[in-house]
Amino acid sequence: MKSFSILICLLACIAGLWVSCEKNIPTQLEFSHYEFSESDANGGTWKPVLLTSASQIGIPAPQSTSSASYLAELADVKAASSQLTAQQRAAVEYWGNNGLLRWNELARELAAKYNLPPAPNPDGTYGAPDPANPDRYPQFPFAHPPYACRMFAYWSAAQMDALISAWHYKHLYNRPAPYKVDNTIQPHLPVSDLPSYPSDAAVVAAVSEAILGAMFPLEKAYLNQRALEHKNAALWSGSNVWSDVTAGDSLGRAVAAVFLARASTDGMRNAQAPKPVSDSLAAAALLYRGTKWVNLEEPPRPVGITPLFGRVKLWCVPNVEAVRPPQPPAIGSPEFEQAAAELRDIAKNLTTEQRRIANFWSDGIGTYTPPGHWNRRATELIVKNRYNPLRSARTYAYMNMAVMDAGISCWDAKYYYHYPRPIQAIPGFKTILGTPNFPAYTSGHSTFSAAAATVLGHIFPSEKQTLDAWAKEAADSRLYGGIHYRFDSEEGLKQGRAVAAYSVAIAIADGAE
Repeated sequence: MKSFSILICLLACIAGLWVSCEKNIPTQLEFSHYEFSESDANGGTWKPVLLTSASQIGIPAPQSTSSASYLAELADVKAASSQLTAQQRAAVEYWGNNGLLRWNELARELAAKYNLPPAPNPDGTYGAPDPANPDRYPQFPFAHPPYACRMFAYWSAAQMDALISAWHYKHLYNRPAPYKVDNTIQPHLPVSDLPSYPSDAAVVAAVSEAILGAMFPLEKAYLNQRALEHKNAALWSGSNVWSDVTAGDSLGRAVAAVFLARASTDGMRNAQAPKPVSDSLAAAALLYRGTKWVNLEEPPRPVGITPLFGRVKLWCVPNVEAVRPPQPPAIGSPEFEQAAAELRDIAKNLTTEQRRIANFWSDGIGTYTPPGHWNRRATELIVKNRYNPLRSARTYAYMNMAVMDAGISCWDAKYYYHYPRPIQAIPGFKTILGTPNFPAYTSGHSTFSAAAATVLGHIFPSEKQTLDAWAKEAADSRLYGGIHYRFDSEEGLKQGRAVAAYSVAIAIADGAE
């Protein structure tokens, strides 16, 4: 019974931490727990992202349901689930039978909490977040859009691989859920025919704790508490016995380690280049392409956000050159003057609806960024279609890998062309939004949004028209805010769609369709 009671003393602390996260941005999605639209019994045969096979990481065979050890575990579950406290019931209700959705919320909340750029020092200089000293100001990480899209990609791709492996072992060992072994156990969640070993809840919790803990090191204690709550909720609900949970936890941690090994060598540690490197990129763009973006903040920041993010390892796109957009119009050219005139006209005649759209899609400081915005959209569609955890993870994975590839490709274009923002290139021009600290071309919002909408439109074809309209609105929002020219947004949409085509091609061939 010890495993069932560990969490009680932690719940008050967890509640306090939850409230502090919720102050950053409202991310919780209200939904009723649902029966899965399908169980995907063949999910263990789907092609993983990094694992060589679903059986690459082994777990021991479970004890039979007639063994003494299993019957003792079953008795513990029966006793605990029959006398839940109010706090335990709340935990079961919160996590439900697809806790992946709640972990996505937690990831978005952490992205919002850490999306704060360093403030200047009294002497006008700026400090930089240091992963070796994450609690020293400015705290690590600064969860800007490149950081956020990478976090979501690693979290979701690892979940997909871990759950493919879990589905393989579920159907290999085929151990039924406790409430199917003993029909006197009253389940507290919708029932399913999914085998219980290993626990998919424990797999999801373990992957989330490991990946998010690496991405947000100051939150490790908080994430450990949430993972423990999630695993205990699976027991309290009558869905798993303790050996299901321990096997799922072991599998999830091992899969997460594979993805964290990739993260350690993907080039992100060098993305925030030092000033000499950043200056050399600007000089090359000016020499060979005739444009140079200048930071207009006061005091000026010495380096834009992640100048070398365009060199980070891609997931599905072969190389950035494959999706690099054409050179933007020369400053002062007829094409440029037409785009500048449009921005002046928008600023002069901005409607209430255009202002609303600009603010809705701004996704700036203190928010979960454009990648988080699209994760919220994906969650809504997952719930609407009643996806099980594996199919949910697949949705998040292909979308977020495409979004990260879109970010890498967009940042390659930004620092390759080094194109100035409207506020720099149009005399006297002002925006209604803060100007981002990186070059203009292509628009990150447009590229992220087109990539996400394209992948989601493939997975949810009945939603494609709506999703594409959202992406177009996100792109237009940057014109309404005065942040981008039309060619930034239009080429960004094309770039995002081109990137997403690679992810969709892989999804078509992974065995899930």
